[in-house]
Amino acid sequence: MLDIYIDADGCAVKDEIYKVANRYDLQVIVVANQYINIPMSLKIRMEVVDSGFDAADDWIIEHIDTDDILITSDLLLAERALQKKARVLGPKGHEHDAENIGSTLASRELASHLRDLGQKNTGPSAMTKQDRSRFLGKLDQVIQKLK
Repeated sequence: MLDIYIDADGCAVKDEIYKVANRYDLQVIVVANQYINIPMSLKIRMEVVDSGFDAADDWIIEHIDTDDILITSDLLLAERALQKKARVLGPKGHEHDAENIGSTLASRELASHLRDLGQKNTGPSAMTKQDRSRFLGKLDQVIQKLK
């Protein structure tokens, strides 16, 4: 069964996910270590996990299955989900896959190293309307391909 998992801490596109999931009649599982308000729907479920290190990530990996969709900006979680053959989207519409996750993780490691050396970094850019539009288009495309 095709389900959508949201790594909810800091996810800026939850409302968009709810709308698309409703249109396709898909189950959404929102996972976080604290309660987050979600729409009243039998198709949207909130899972509150322990506040331990990577508890939400571990819960997602324990439950996600082949061809489920994970929405996350956590690249290490993305890599773990890809190993379970899930589809993974970032909140700005970038799809992670087996071919690009290695270079993405390497870029992340390089940026971390440069920060450790004192280089100033502005961090990720703010969400724009174009980012949301790209995300919606990519989510729709992935769902269509899986169905």
